[in-house]
Amino acid sequence: MSQQKPRISTSFSYETLEETLDIKSKGAAMHIGIPKETAFQENRIALTPDAVSVLVSNGHQVMIEHNAGEASHFRDKDYSEAGARIVYNREDVFKAPILVKSAPVIEEDLPLLQLNQVIISPIHLSVLKSELLQKMMEKRITGISFENLKDDSGTYPIVRSMSEIAGSAVMLIAAQYLSSANHGKGVLLGGISGIAPTKVIIIGAGIVGEYAARAALALGASVKVFDNSVYRLKRLQNNIGHRLWTSVIEPRMLSKQLKTCEVAVGALGNENGRTPMVVTEEMVSNMRPGSVIIDVSIDRGGCFETSEITSHGHPVFLKYGVIHYCVPNIPSGFSRTASQAVSNVLMPLLLEAGDEGGFEKLIWHKIHLRGGIYMFKGHLTNFHLSERFGLKFTDLNLIIASQR
Repeated sequence: MSQQKPRISTSFSYETLEETLDIKSKGAAMHIGIPKETAFQENRIALTPDAVSVLVSNGHQVMIEHNAGEASHFRDKDYSEAGARIVYNREDVFKAPILVKSAPVIEEDLPLLQLNQVIISPIHLSVLKSELLQKMMEKRITGISFENLKDDSGTYPIVRSMSEIAGSAVMLIAAQYLSSANHGKGVLLGGISGIAPTKVIIIGAGIVGEYAARAALALGASVKVFDNSVYRLKRLQNNIGHRLWTSVIEPRMLSKQLKTCEVAVGALGNENGRTPMVVTEEMVSNMRPGSVIIDVSIDRGGCFETSEITSHGHPVFLKYGVIHYCVPNIPSGFSRTASQAVSNVLMPLLLEAGDEGGFEKLIWHKIHLRGGIYMFKGHLTNFHLSERFGLKFTDLNLIIASQR
């Protein structure tokens, strides 16, 4: 059988298709639920009455569990006047398609979660369990974490605000524990004319370190900052605007400075995993009795070997005569300020999601928000979490592209 040659017909013509543009969809009214936090000594609430009022006037519905804002001194009356619906049954709040929490999801929440729900909350890596993530994956949850939420400029606004609060608060806490009323040394943090200034050592030149240094300098203390990143030390000096004593973390030098200080602050950050432990038990044992250690990085393991987690109820313990303050969630002790800071980030984000027609549409247009999403419709999209718990990782960009 001879092969036929392809025949080209003149009646057959190719036409170009018109290009289809990505048209923005109409805005969608959103239904947001805010439950009362019961775990992690959490006093913050993620949206203030003012923020709720803006969301409601933009056509969104907000449900708040009875007394959810109580610990931050926001009353139910403030929320109902802002247009929120106060709900007395916890299960009803969890029926909202979008949940906004100021503490991580806990096991007791799992049965209440809905299919395809969007949850905006922090994730505490230190207490996260694999089973929790798997249950959320089964319910096809989309999870957005506070810690990884980026803004247009590539910074993490909520983490930054919480670090500013923690840094500023550190010196107020230290001043409190140095006074005689709290069995401290009876020293005024800072100093007055004719008396040598109090000596403050800060380990870590990130945002916490910078704000702690600002507060200490403003009180008149003498401040010494240690960090292994010379870039961070330079940035801290430039931001504060005058010369400071800075050094890389060199054990002999650090030990020498700790022996003579009144206050030592651990403010080392770590992107993933545990904070490096740079102060040994021996260094602490050589410190002056009555001096104060505040380990801000305790939620990531702490950078003093003698640190142990304490609570807002019992914040301090003594070891080698040194007062240790190791409360993991310092901003929660200044809950009203912290709630306003979180709310300032989340309210515009929710408004934007509403205008775009939901979070899925929003992350299509706003690529910087993708890093904040650790789970998308039940797919785990955070590489660190998948590696740590041995769960399947899915690239968020691929999921989004395949859905268009």
